[in-house]
Amino acid sequence: MGWEQWVAVIALVVAVAGLVVGLAVWRALQRRTPSFAHDDPPAPEPETPTGPPAVVFNPSKGADGDRLRALVAEVAAESGLPEPLWLETTVEDPGGGQVRTALEQGASVVIAAGGDGTVRAVAEGLAGTGTPMGILPMGTGNLLARNLDLPLSGHRDMAVAALTGRNRSMDLGWLRLEKPPAATRPEDDVYRGEPGRTEVAPTPSDDSTAPEVKAGEVPGAELEKEHVFLVIGGMGFDAAMVGGADDELKARIGWIAYFVGGVKHLLGRKMHATLELGESSQTASFQARTVLIANCGRLPGGVVLFPDAQLDDGWLDVAAIDTRGGIIGWADLLRKVVLQGMGVRRDPLPYSTGSIDFRRAQTLTIRTEEPESVQVDGDLLGEATVVHARVEPGGLIVRTP
Repeated sequence: MGWEQWVAVIALVVAVAGLVVGLAVWRALQRRTPSFAHDDPPAPEPETPTGPPAVVFNPSKGADGDRLRALVAEVAAESGLPEPLWLETTVEDPGGGQVRTALEQGASVVIAAGGDGTVRAVAEGLAGTGTPMGILPMGTGNLLARNLDLPLSGHRDMAVAALTGRNRSMDLGWLRLEKPPAATRPEDDVYRGEPGRTEVAPTPSDDSTAPEVKAGEVPGAELEKEHVFLVIGGMGFDAAMVGGADDELKARIGWIAYFVGGVKHLLGRKMHATLELGESSQTASFQARTVLIANCGRLPGGVVLFPDAQLDDGWLDVAAIDTRGGIIGWADLLRKVVLQGMGVRRDPLPYSTGSIDFRRAQTLTIRTEEPESVQVDGDLLGEATVVHARVEPGGLIVRTP
């Protein structure tokens, strides 16, 4: 055969191989663990509000607020619902005050129109109230929206799901930090959920009379503030990647900006930590690049990081992720993630430079030797040496298609 025929044969083989791999991935995705463990919706509560829908809108996300408001009102009218309340967030109040206003006016559903931060703020305000939360996803990651299989394109479809969708009960994750006394914090570090409250890092002092402070103990600091997370909280590389993402780049290329921001941290130091599981009293020491605490498992790009995590199973899935061998280790880790997303749980290779150690818990504590960055659902919280996490089963009602 001539070279033209050989090129044609090779191209055909590559095409067939690609088709086979594509079919295998498609079938694996069809068999993936569903987002919800229980198919039955929660029983309706007699006290469920029957007032107007409310929309908590984040104007900073670049959406045309007037056009979106008109569309939501149109869909509500078509569905026989009252004129929706329209409540915009501010820098000082990212959603908590707006949710309180909506509840005071008897809102039948509160819709978070914005990114993951807006969704978190609305969910925190609705936790335990029984009032359902709808989502109009307009952010970079749209993490919960992806796990709920919400439509991510077409505002009308989003509005229909938020206003008239099925009510489902889901768990909430709660995370509390113990900030290290020497952690670097900008002076405008605003505590989420506490508008206007700031804390300034203390100025180092040589005063020998100062009390001795152990890691994780912050005299005078309020440590009872809990931060809700709906998808994933992370400590270490994961949080450093979130902190390194450029806002302008996120606006241009979306969630891929997080990976760009994480490149400079690929070869950073590992964390040395202990993990305490509350139910079993088990304690494990380990070193890792990052520790992730998940309420559900799907990330942007079709990545299934926690194949067993479900939104209503009453558990948090924990993963300690480590790599060895520089970039080779990260490549091997990516291979593992792709395989487990296809349903392959047992690594066929006898030796690996990337590892994922899975555990499950309802309460847990992570203690590190040095301060580590912490994030929840893409929002950077700061540095900590101790992280406490717990699950609140059925803490939130969400609208799904």
